[in-house]
Amino acid sequence: MRKTIILFIFVIVSFKTAFTQSYSVVTTDIDNFWQAYDKITSTKDSALQYDYLNKFFLEKGTPGLKAIMEARNYTAKSYINAINSYPLFWASVRQNTFKAKSCAKGIAANVQKLKALYPDLKPANVYFTIGALRTGGTTLNGMVLIGTEIAFGDKNTVTTEFPKGFAHLRPYFDANAGGAAIVFTNIHEYVHTQQKTTVASSLLAQSVLEGVAEFMAVKTTGEPSGVAALGYGPAHDAQVQQKFASQMFNPFMGFWLYSNAENEFGTRDLGYYVGYAICQKYYERAPDKKKAIKEMIELDYNNPAALNAFVEQSGYFKAPLELLKSRYEESRPTVLSIRQFKNNASAVDQSITAVTVEFSRVMDKRQRNFELGPLGKSNLLSLKRFIGFSDDGRSVTFEIELMKPNFHYQLILGENFSSADGVSLKPYLIDFTTAGR
Repeated sequence: MRKTIILFIFVIVSFKTAFTQSYSVVTTDIDNFWQAYDKITSTKDSALQYDYLNKFFLEKGTPGLKAIMEARNYTAKSYINAINSYPLFWASVRQNTFKAKSCAKGIAANVQKLKALYPDLKPANVYFTIGALRTGGTTLNGMVLIGTEIAFGDKNTVTTEFPKGFAHLRPYFDANAGGAAIVFTNIHEYVHTQQKTTVASSLLAQSVLEGVAEFMAVKTTGEPSGVAALGYGPAHDAQVQQKFASQMFNPFMGFWLYSNAENEFGTRDLGYYVGYAICQKYYERAPDKKKAIKEMIELDYNNPAALNAFVEQSGYFKAPLELLKSRYEESRPTVLSIRQFKNNASAVDQSITAVTVEFSRVMDKRQRNFELGPLGKSNLLSLKRFIGFSDDGRSVTFEIELMKPNFHYQLILGENFSSADGVSLKPYLIDFTTAGR
């Protein structure tokens, strides 16, 4: 392998590999951030703080900075708030972030190992940048994006200023020796750049998608996963599998992925474990290991038939997916009635100002969504205010805008409504016509 240093406006460490083109590891944003940080923390003038952030960091940003901001919805305000709110954290992690510059060689070696396992590997630039504490690693538009403020935290990183929503970072930092897992994280994210999508349409699909990346990172680096769920899962597989099977066709992730929500297992990100276990079993069963790797990376995760065939072939679940899907459909909560009128009625009182919908099951009061009906926006029953769920969770009430006479209205209660035990609502179309004058 030949290493070439190229100097542009920013410094890029570019590795010529067996690829048809080079890929790069870019660290420029780190220096720019700390230059901006020193300026920002030297004044209490908010206008100056934003000016410094823009001048020294955002305007000089690499494509990776722009991408991580898009991927995690970072704004200038996100950075200013984080800088002003967590001074002890930033002071404690500062020196660690510069370790990114020494990681390029290790990343290059493992990308080569990944290519040996998956010869169709395409180049993807790696950007070590700094975010506002919402990701240690992600991807967008074929780029690997590392949030070094998280990725290089360790046991000495101060988290006492953090709100409850950042509680998951403490155990991560304690287990991470100042970026010891950074090569592993890069390979995981690199695999994501090779997949057809990074956003899947069901809990099962998203879990398999993440499981593939985690499995390939383990196979490539020879290191165990640092995700706590993969340590917890094997000893509790039967319980985890049973619960997951009851929710895996949900269109939302629940507590299984990317969430600090409390759950009966006391462990976050268990979707990673299930996805990993599926991939591991698929690989173990496959007579041609290299073909199995190609199939899992190139799987169309949003194609239910392809996904189900892959999962079925792994043999992870004790029952056929068709049976599990049937049980899931039978368990889904439904809408029983609308209190103020009968659905599909043709002469509903236009003076009604609130609608109460009653459910077959106790519902999760945190979850809801509304969608347009088949007739679209022109016939939408518009919500004025969401009043809330009843105390027993068996109904929900919302205030509606003033209705017109002799008009056809529609509104869908969507699948993000869910039962208290995490099962998605069967979508329900409210459809009626108001009476004439």
